[in-house]
Amino acid sequence: MFKDQIGKLSNKVKNAVERGAVKKFAEAIGDPHPIYIDEATGRGSRFKNNIAPPTFPRIFDYGEIEGFNLPNKGLIHGEQTFHYERPLLVGEELYCYTKVKNYFEKKGSFGEMGFLVLENYGEDLEGKTIFSSTSTIVISEAVRKVLTR
Repeated sequence: MFKDQIGKLSNKVKNAVERGAVKKFAEAIGDPHPIYIDEATGRGSRFKNNIAPPTFPRIFDYGEIEGFNLPNKGLIHGEQTFHYERPLLVGEELYCYTKVKNYFEKKGSFGEMGFLVLENYGEDLEGKTIFSSTSTIVISEAVRKVLTR
């Protein structure tokens, strides 16, 4: 179903690590650590700035992959991991993009399930990787039937 998409990349999109967005995100996940929201704590840290929570990249725009369309509903968030070279600093800008890493299918008790593996990347403005993440999207048999019509 998505095997022909493996290896495709999205366009790169500029994103900002905005102070207000970091504060709202930290509050939403219930982690009010001062390193995220208190400017004095950020200045006094080894980073000399506030940082974003590790899962903050979920809100970034990763661009679009031409010809790659997923439905807006019916998908299952399977798994997600993050790897950082360094923390995201409040106020910085970065470029983000997505790569289709893999697609495979398995038969289960609910029918044929599809597993789409995506990799997201965030780079500084010079092109050096700051973070990467891998996520697995589970596509149920019902959604697969809709997609193949």
